[in-house]
Amino acid sequence: MAMRQRDKGATGKETGEIFRVAGPVVTATGLRPRMYDVQFVGEEQLLGEVIQIVGEKTIIQVYEDTSGVKPGEAVLDTGAPLVVELGPGLLGSIYDGVQRPLPVLQKAMGDFILRGLKSPGLTRDKTWKFAPKVKQGQSVVPGDVVGTVQEAKNVEHRIMVPPNFRGGKVVQLKEGSFKVDEVVVQLDNGEQVKMHQTWPVRKARPVKERLMPTIPLVTGQRVLDFLFPIAKGGTAAIPGGFGTGKTVTEQQLSKWCDAQVVIYIGCGERGNEMTEVLSTFPKLIDPYTGAPLMERMSLIANTSNMPVAAREASVYTGMTLAEYYRDMGYNVALMADSTSRWAEAMREISSRLEEMPGEEGFPAYLSARLSEFYERAGRAKTLSGLEGSVSVVGAVSPSGGDFSEPVTQGTLRIVKVFWALDTALRARRHFPAINWLQSYSLYTQILEDWFRKNVNEEWPRLRSWTQRTLQEEAELEEIVRLVGADALPPDQQLTLEVARMIREIFLQQNAYHAVDTFCPPERQFKIISAIKKYSDLGQKAVKLDVPTKDVASLKSRELLTRVKYETEFDKELAKTLAQMDEEFKKLGAA
Repeated sequence: MAMRQRDKGATGKETGEIFRVAGPVVTATGLRPRMYDVQFVGEEQLLGEVIQIVGEKTIIQVYEDTSGVKPGEAVLDTGAPLVVELGPGLLGSIYDGVQRPLPVLQKAMGDFILRGLKSPGLTRDKTWKFAPKVKQGQSVVPGDVVGTVQEAKNVEHRIMVPPNFRGGKVVQLKEGSFKVDEVVVQLDNGEQVKMHQTWPVRKARPVKERLMPTIPLVTGQRVLDFLFPIAKGGTAAIPGGFGTGKTVTEQQLSKWCDAQVVIYIGCGERGNEMTEVLSTFPKLIDPYTGAPLMERMSLIANTSNMPVAAREASVYTGMTLAEYYRDMGYNVALMADSTSRWAEAMREISSRLEEMPGEEGFPAYLSARLSEFYERAGRAKTLSGLEGSVSVVGAVSPSGGDFSEPVTQGTLRIVKVFWALDTALRARRHFPAINWLQSYSLYTQILEDWFRKNVNEEWPRLRSWTQRTLQEEAELEEIVRLVGADALPPDQQLTLEVARMIREIFLQQNAYHAVDTFCPPERQFKIISAIKKYSDLGQKAVKLDVPTKDVASLKSRELLTRVKYETEFDKELAKTLAQMDEEFKKLGAA
């Protein structure tokens, strides 16, 4: 139930008073807090967090609008950091940046949420069926799974001993249906394991061991999986100018990547873009399980018209949720859209603090904050011995599409995958508009073994051939612009034709087409193999003095462009390849 904090008589360590208000930054006196402790500011007890302590003065960033807040009003120190509630009910939920459930707030207040409104992250009304996995007298340590709850059709929620417990022997054990705040396991040292636990958002959850990222996060997007793959536990950045499709690309990844849990953070994005996410995702069906996609997702909606300080909180809130599901042994994908808006919020707070600005006015510690966030990604062995991962994909919105600006450059120094969205490709209506000459993945070699074993032995060789052909096309295009394509020798004319096929048939993908929106690696390999076969036969034909235009105008080449949209893909591809063999035989090249 949502309520105003003052109505429930908030208690805290001590009370001070407001000395100065500068937008979202409030200076208070009479407090002795620790860094990042939560404060309730003013008469309406607005949520804030300590970001600086200078002598007797405490500087607080407030996560709500501070209009009308004035010096002399009270500030209550809670003596605790900003924490999130972790337990059954997170999946399928829509939160704001500080884990207030937006549907609950809407029921209580209508479409416009008033300031100072508080609500627990997990509902206290619903009961969950708890099935114990430990026995009385059994010893448990932090991270151990004590029982399970079926949170969604395909997600088993594992109730764990919190990492900050000491652990001990189970003296009391319950089975049945309980609310999240009820105790289900009692330990001999007095510790009580409830259905939910809390965790400070700025502190990374501990793991037993970090593992190498040797398994790809399959996205179903051909240009990503084939040319620039990301590993489970990997980090990627999607920078691009306005209209290049950052949000659509992130939504595609959220929909189709093979992570069991997806956390989507709309961090400072426009309201209409978050509206699209909130309206389309509940209707989508998960291709891996057949269940509604929202059952494995948690959305954090923190749009550009919400208070700027909450953007930072939303990023850490999302990461903590992701780490929690990783600790259960799940692969989690976290989408942050967009880290530029978060950086802009940091810039605004920094200017209010009158700090010395860095490049383009961003704070000098911008790269350190970005690193803090991205380094919490990774594949790991959890405290209970399970394997889980958090993969992070951050969208970057550089002003004017300028990749040399500080947020893009700071991000590229940290992440291992760079998917560069190109305004020129957008203008040509080539989507996803990922530039194949600028983009890169540092996971390519480490993932080659997986693709060899699980897809096809020829995967790395075909990938190299594809990149080489696209590189040759870029070099030849400069000559074509000067003297025209007809001046090129026939084999180079064919290279241009094959590169065009790679671009149009393979790299272009229609996010709104029922079949083409998702392309598994096996199908990706078949499509690129067909193009390679056409290229090899075409080169033979050209050597036999067959005109390049005859090779380019074959019926099978035209059919190949349509195969990726066919429901019966394998059947249609086999037909097309048989026709290709027949046509090249007539040209004497088979």
